[in-house]
Amino acid sequence: MSTATVATEFAKMRRLRLGWFSGLLLIGVAALTVFPAVSTIAAAGPSAPDGHVWRVVFGNLGLATALVPPLLLAVLASRQVEMEHRGNGWILSAASGVTPGRLCRAKFLAVGSLVVAATVATSLLLVAFGLAAGAQAPVPFGRWLGYTASAAVVHLAVLAFHLLLSARVENQLVGLGVGVLGIVLGVFGPVLPDWASHLTPWGYYALITPADYVGADLVHLDIPYTSVVALAVVGGGLFLATTARFDRQEA
Repeated sequence: MSTATVATEFAKMRRLRLGWFSGLLLIGVAALTVFPAVSTIAAAGPSAPDGHVWRVVFGNLGLATALVPPLLLAVLASRQVEMEHRGNGWILSAASGVTPGRLCRAKFLAVGSLVVAATVATSLLLVAFGLAAGAQAPVPFGRWLGYTASAAVVHLAVLAFHLLLSARVENQLVGLGVGVLGIVLGVFGPVLPDWASHLTPWGYYALITPADYVGADLVHLDIPYTSVVALAVVGGGLFLATTARFDRQEA
C-alpha cells in the first residue's frame, strides 16, 4: 500500500470533517456510559463493595458501544466513499494507477486509524471518570486493555463491511439503513444464542459485553478472545479477498 495513497485519503478526510464524526464516536460512547453510571454510583454510596464502580462503568459501556458505533461507522464509511461515486473518483484513481480495491484498502487504513484512536481515547476517558468517581479498587488494566482491543477489532470489522457496501452500492442511504439494523442486532444480541451473535460483526458487540447483571448482581463477564481473533482473521481475509476482486474489475 502506497503511503501517498493513504495520505491522500487523510487529505480527503480533512475536507469531509471526518475528525468531527470520530469525535462524536468518542463523546457518544463516553456520555452514554457516564450519565447513567453517575446516578448508580451515587445511589450505592460509600458502602458499595470494592470494584463496584468499575463494574458499573463496564456495564454501561457495553450498551453504549452497541448503540453508538454501528451508525457512526456507517456514516464514516459512507462519507469517505461517496465522493468517489459523485466525482468519478474511481475512474480518476484508476487512471493514476490506484485500482478500486487498492483505494478501498487505503480508505480502511485512514478511517480505521481514526476509529482506533477514538476507541482508545474513550477507554482512557472512562478510566479517568472511574477514578474521579471514587473507585476504591485498583484500575483493572487487564480488563480495560482486553475490552479496548476487542472493541477496536469489532469496530474495524464493521467499518470494513460498510466500506465495501458503500463502494458497491451508490445509494449511501442503504449503508445507513444497515447501520440502524446493526444497532438493533447489537442491543438485542444478549438475548440471542451465542451462535447467532457470531453470524454478523454487530453481534460481537453483545459477545464482548464486559459486565452485566446475573440475577440481581452486576458482575464482570469474560470476553471470548478466541472469537474476537477469529473475527479479525475471517473479516480481514474477506476484506482483502473482496478488494482484490475489485482490483480485477473496471472502475
